[in-house]
Amino acid sequence: MAVRRWTTTDIPTQTGRIALVTGASSGIGYETALALAGAGARVILAVRDPAKGARIATTITRIYPSARLSVRELDTARLASVRALADALQRDGDVLDLLVLNAGIAAVPRREESEDGFERQLATNYLGHFALTGLLLPILRPSHETRIVAVASLAHRSGQIRFDDPHWRGTYGPQKAYRQTKLAMLMFALELERRLRAAGRQERALAAHPGLALTDVFRRGDRAGWLQQAIGRALFTLAGQSAAQGALPVLFAATAHEARGGGYYGPDGVWEARGMPKPARVFPHAADPSDAARLWAMSETMTGVAYDWSDTPAHA
Repeated sequence: MAVRRWTTTDIPTQTGRIALVTGASSGIGYETALALAGAGARVILAVRDPAKGARIATTITRIYPSARLSVRELDTARLASVRALADALQRDGDVLDLLVLNAGIAAVPRREESEDGFERQLATNYLGHFALTGLLLPILRPSHETRIVAVASLAHRSGQIRFDDPHWRGTYGPQKAYRQTKLAMLMFALELERRLRAAGRQERALAAHPGLALTDVFRRGDRAGWLQQAIGRALFTLAGQSAAQGALPVLFAATAHEARGGGYYGPDGVWEARGMPKPARVFPHAADPSDAARLWAMSETMTGVAYDWSDTPAHA
């Protein structure tokens, strides 16, 4: 199945739905939040910098004056921040229809650790999202239309989970560390869908990737040399596409009636670098259930978040 001409005009009405988008202040996150707001969703902009989030909310409201937006602080690299947001949302009594796990950084040139002792890319891109999803599970609306969308990457193809040293305390490689995080996001989405089905839950887990989209994902690596930055941007400009175009597979996974739980979506062009949304290729090592279960157990241990699959107030 190829969905070659699916665009934002094909998004079904999102009126009455509540969506949370992490990393919504730029790039794929911004374009996703913008389109969802335009389709009628109430959108929670979960951002590391609330002041920037407020400016983005103003920008979206100028485009869609009736947009319903709120800004929440979230630094996915900090488990304390993840827990604070989840606690606040539960106190507010919100019930979420859509969770888009998008926040990310890439190619941090020198190894850094988060305050929790995690390699920073792994903390930001994956572990924070794993914890957030588990903590928000109780307030997901019990519906087949409720979706959790993990933003993965073409980088998963050459990624490897270093189970013996996931935080790269040995030799550190910026790109290899990034690829591990994106492989982890895809494996997480596929394993989450398996566990949702096994638990008899109605929600669906999906993944998507933006192809080669020119975004600010490399901003955390701004200490890298200007030449490296220039070459990277030139490559993405020549072979890739805009953030708005790159957001289409994410929006397809999040809203399209054709999107299926456990699906993975990306652009339909050569090497899936650019184009219109279609089912994307999952490389075999990303689909290994035993490795996914091992990653899940490791993630629970690291974050201290064990998923509770029992009925909760939102599912009673």
